[in-house]
Amino acid sequence: MTSLDSVKQAEQNPDSPQPWAELGLKENEYQRIREILGRRPTGAELAMYSVMWSEHCSYKSSKVHLRQFGEKAPESEALLVGIGEQAGVVDVGQGYAVTFKVESHNHPSYVEPYQGAATGIGGIVRDIIAMGARPVAVMDPLRFGDPEHPDTRRVLPGVVAGIGGYGNCLGLPNIGGEVVFDPCYQGNPLVNALCVGVMRHEDIHLAKATGPGNKVVLYGARTGGDGIGGASLLASETFDDEGGPSKRPAVQVGDPFQEKLLIECTLEAFRADLVEGIQDLGAAGLSCATSELASNGSGGMRVELDAVPLRDSSLSPEEILMSESQERMCAVVAPDKVDRFLAVCEKWDVIATVIGEVTDGERLEIFWHGERIVDVPPRTVAHEGPVYERPYARPDWLDALRADDAARLPRPVDGDELRAQLLRLVSSPNQADKSWITDQYDRYVLGNTVLAQPEDGGVIRLDEETNLGVALATDGNGRYAKLDPYEGARLALAEAYRNVAATGAEPLAVTDCLNFGSPEDPAAMWQFAEACRGLADGCRELGTPVTGGNVSLYNQTGEVAIHPTPVVGVLGVLDDVTRRTPMGFSTPGQLLYLLGETREELGGSAWSQVVHGHLGGVPPRADLERERLLAGILVAASRDGMIDAAHDLSDGGLAQALVESCLRGGNGARLVVPEGQDPFVFLFSESQGRAVVAVPRSEEVRFTEMCAARGLPAARVGVVDGDALEVQGQFEVPLSELGEAHRRTLPELFG
Repeated sequence: MTSLDSVKQAEQNPDSPQPWAELGLKENEYQRIREILGRRPTGAELAMYSVMWSEHCSYKSSKVHLRQFGEKAPESEALLVGIGEQAGVVDVGQGYAVTFKVESHNHPSYVEPYQGAATGIGGIVRDIIAMGARPVAVMDPLRFGDPEHPDTRRVLPGVVAGIGGYGNCLGLPNIGGEVVFDPCYQGNPLVNALCVGVMRHEDIHLAKATGPGNKVVLYGARTGGDGIGGASLLASETFDDEGGPSKRPAVQVGDPFQEKLLIECTLEAFRADLVEGIQDLGAAGLSCATSELASNGSGGMRVELDAVPLRDSSLSPEEILMSESQERMCAVVAPDKVDRFLAVCEKWDVIATVIGEVTDGERLEIFWHGERIVDVPPRTVAHEGPVYERPYARPDWLDALRADDAARLPRPVDGDELRAQLLRLVSSPNQADKSWITDQYDRYVLGNTVLAQPEDGGVIRLDEETNLGVALATDGNGRYAKLDPYEGARLALAEAYRNVAATGAEPLAVTDCLNFGSPEDPAAMWQFAEACRGLADGCRELGTPVTGGNVSLYNQTGEVAIHPTPVVGVLGVLDDVTRRTPMGFSTPGQLLYLLGETREELGGSAWSQVVHGHLGGVPPRADLERERLLAGILVAASRDGMIDAAHDLSDGGLAQALVESCLRGGNGARLVVPEGQDPFVFLFSESQGRAVVAVPRSEEVRFTEMCAARGLPAARVGVVDGDALEVQGQFEVPLSELGEAHRRTLPELFG
């Protein structure tokens, strides 16, 4: 709008046409805004409601299903701050608390891979510092399209460079994640980012604006025109069939050096007790920060928008409110502490400006050069947006897909074919070595990384005297979830839980990033509803509450949605990180035990994908009681020195796990197929609740007696020995050949 649209003008010109549809609002939503205000909204109010009521910010299609995470939450003494805050917080002992969260930056990363991924890292790090914690590590679960497709060669290198560039400059180790390729992600790559931070219990801070007269201080980078409506509106629409977004707002531009200053400045302000509450400016920018701070506090706030420091003086008030410029935060500061707060900002070379104050009213009022341009009840913007019970229905194509049983596919008939298919599996893009990517990230900066990629979980030391630490793993298998979204979510949870336990850590809590197609498609909505139900049920069974997370919908190109991809992050605690268990077979002569039961479960398997290009049947069954039992044994065996290596079995089954553990430890293994077991099923089944462990001979009796006493099947299947992987009576592959096959794929594709 060319002239300033004030509240007064909105009252005087009730019928002025407004661009509500262009801003992503539906007609009923626009009418609802008019009802709330008793008049038409101003241009600035319309901008605020449009970004805050977007799918990305309001969760309007997902709220009804996400409630289960609270309703079904297990009792947990560890949970200190749960869903609804900027990040969940758990008690890890010794007076320490850990906050962690995973979020998506999918659509921006497709439009502009480097900045989309970089600002994804920046945003999740600010969520962590806003809770009062020092960030200590990041992780990045990634999904890309066909690795041979030219656009994947545009997107992947940019995303990887963005994650590495931003995280490395911040000085945060990248300790884990995943990289998965599938044609379903061709127009919709998934760039999920996780950050974990540590603090003392007494340092936890929540985002709220209380205390009339307290000042609202905007600090960090100047506000520019980048990312206007970016994450909020761009993430709330599908891409068209041409492969580009139909709206192309500028993706946010990140500056990691500014963020580093912001981290230190914020933590010093917290230490000096200078702030009442802090909110980061991420999706929806100032619209989000002001409305959420006000509605979480006493309710009233007055903001002078023309006081906001700008990079671009031509920005309109609407654009300033919608801008998603990075490296900005909002603090609520008592009047007698403002000068000290501003001095801390000046010390760290961070621009800080008082832009408003908390009032004793119940309205959020925003002024532009003395003219009132926003006058709204803040809860209606931040928390009381539309809630939809979208229609959902089990898709009619699912029965045929599930009936197409992977067990009917042709199998290797002898040792030579087993050997050939093993080599095909471990050199396939999804199962191949990812160090071409992970070597671009700094895994060991700060000096407290204990385990990092390609280990089952990342492990970070929190206390250098006691060696207290935490382990983290993220997992998700879209192929399983396509076949059964309820079971697929439980399988993602089970794998992340198992990965954490394999390091020796006791799993405590969950964060999730739920990546799905359009909520306006009943089939995609059914997948989402089923996955939420599965994850909530699974967390209740495992005793691991969901602490928070993110929903990313509209991951769809035309009519074609991505596989439903619930990514689950699990955090666990290690009392002593010196007792952690790595995955590599590092000591010849140790005995290899396969824990758990192997059944003929091949639906959605890596073998069916790599050898036959097939997706069908039913996925493996998640037995979460068995997962708890396995985890208990892995944790006890690690703590008591009964095992020297452990690796969970997941994609690619025992075959993939053996190759990774042999190559990681630099030692071969000789295996014997258990009596009565089909060698093919033994190697390639993806039955859950299993792990392979290396047991020192001196510990064999103690270890097997523990497994027997607790009722976990434990079969001795081999020994660490030599410089080859040998399955007796079937085949032998030298480690040199395995290593070459495993390592060459990604450099050949992208390097």
